[in-house]
Amino acid sequence: MSLMHADQSTSRRPAATAAVMGWLLVATLPGIATLTWHFGWGVLTNVACAAALGVGLEAAMLRLRRRPVAPTLADNSALVAGVLLGASLPPGSAWWLILIGMVAAVVVAKQLYGGLGHNPFNPAMVGYALLLVSFPVPMSLWAAPTGLVGPEALTLGEVLRQFAGLVPTETLDALSGATPLDAFKHKPAGVMAAEFWAGSPLPEGALSAWHQVALAWLAGGLLLLYKRIIGWQIPIAMLATLTLVAALFYGASPSHQGSPLFHLLGGAAVFGAFFIATDPVSAATSRRGKLLYGAGIGALVMLIRPLGAYPDAVAFAVLLMNFAVPLIDYYTEPRVYGHAAARRGIKAEAGEDGR
Repeated sequence: MSLMHADQSTSRRPAATAAVMGWLLVATLPGIATLTWHFGWGVLTNVACAAALGVGLEAAMLRLRRRPVAPTLADNSALVAGVLLGASLPPGSAWWLILIGMVAAVVVAKQLYGGLGHNPFNPAMVGYALLLVSFPVPMSLWAAPTGLVGPEALTLGEVLRQFAGLVPTETLDALSGATPLDAFKHKPAGVMAAEFWAGSPLPEGALSAWHQVALAWLAGGLLLLYKRIIGWQIPIAMLATLTLVAALFYGASPSHQGSPLFHLLGGAAVFGAFFIATDPVSAATSRRGKLLYGAGIGALVMLIRPLGAYPDAVAFAVLLMNFAVPLIDYYTEPRVYGHAAARRGIKAEAGEDGR
């Protein structure tokens, strides 16, 4: 994050920040509702617990830092971080897993850097990445899409037992099903894609459920674009680059690579493009910088998915590009009004030295 981010974020009036965060929360409702419909009550326990912890941890840190609590909590940023992390976790995650993720997100990635406007990394993705690296087993226990109601759906009581950590891992493993990206990534090397899908490797309705969830996140993202809460550059650049690289991989080896549509709708690409990568604090600022930033995330996602150890990779791609934001901002600084051209990079440094 460049200092430019901090100046712009802290100069925004609290009421305006709260309104932006409020619209962001509204935009998450289609995705959360669709996730809940397909994957059950565990989505709601995740989101409710993470949101409450986000607000509580932010208040505690503000007290320790001797900062005013109410005005800062009123901007809803901690609430948004909790909702985004909660929606990212496997449904019915245990309370301790959510707590560790929110401590990493709010305490470490946000408050230890100075609070909203000063964090160089997306807080929700810091928490998610930490959990994914530290606790790979519980983070892989995605519930099968048994629905919210019906004979196979888990009751609220059963989900609350999971949330309390009272269900053995072996039992949870029996109830879970691999995500489409996870199942495809770990297919035997000699098995062709057509043979893999013909063998019904996913629980019934899983692929359709993930597609519907992605489209629900897209609906929320379009609302953010319509309300001008976010710009089009980052999500379009990210999804277009992801599609292009996926098409290149698929064209080179269609028998062993997933199609571009599979990579777009089979994981968190749409969610990441509209709700994670567009974080105004940790993302690039100029229009050209946003295009480069979004394209970098899309390319990294498609490099990590087939070549790395993690099947989705959105969190890692976003965090890696967060590292690159100061450099992107430095070399894509827009032209200042009244000047013929932007002064940036080596030329700017030479000018400052008088050469």
